[in-house]
Amino acid sequence: MSCFVISNLVVTAGMLTPGLGMTGTLLWQITNQSLNVAINSANANKSTPLSISTMVKSYFLAVSASCTVALGLNSLVPRLKRLSPATRTILTRLVPFAAVASAGALNVFLMRGEEIRRGIDVFPSLSEDQKRTLAKEGKDVESLGKSKRAATLAVSETAVSRVLNATPIMVLPPLILVRLQRTEWLKQRPIMVLPVNLGLILTTSIFALPLALAAFPQRQAIAASGLEEEIAARVNGDGMVEFNRGI
Repeated sequence: MSCFVISNLVVTAGMLTPGLGMTGTLLWQITNQSLNVAINSANANKSTPLSISTMVKSYFLAVSASCTVALGLNSLVPRLKRLSPATRTILTRLVPFAAVASAGALNVFLMRGEEIRRGIDVFPSLSEDQKRTLAKEGKDVESLGKSKRAATLAVSETAVSRVLNATPIMVLPPLILVRLQRTEWLKQRPIMVLPVNLGLILTTSIFALPLALAAFPQRQAIAASGLEEEIAARVNGDGMVEFNRGI
């Protein structure tokens, strides 16, 4: 995730390039979903491994979804004759957002679907003193078992965070660029469109990514009573348990 801003800068700039044809749209959507697969795989909860075959299937499904949405909307917007040309231009610039947001969330569920099917490890919620004591003794916190409900919550929150991250990055730069392209300064300097676009995407990404990741804690605590009975039975009363959501 530490390389996301830079790697995503190139991909996003490609997807938001004005006047992309069908080939360009397909290539950039495939590139984006390839990056998403790598990020989701690297930042998943590793207590439930993902097989190579499942990863390949998830990749092709996500690519198919993003390309279908992008190409479908690109062909639909020009047919909206009742809308003004300016409105159609704005909608065309927002097509990549619709494709990225929908396929990005789907990508998370596909890549981490095994966690939902098999569950992820949950651990007792310990105080800092208890953690230090275990560390001194060289012991690890033992898992209470695998929970499908915790996995569903973890994957769902991660999918929402992906949409929260994509929204400002894929919406603000194209809308601002549309306005800037109407100014005399940029009309006289068309060569500056790409640098301005990159600057807008980079600036938005720097602020959007930390906010999206912070929307939900990575190490999350939840009442054991909200999980499976066999896990709740191992925790006294309405005790809390923890799990790694992934990012």
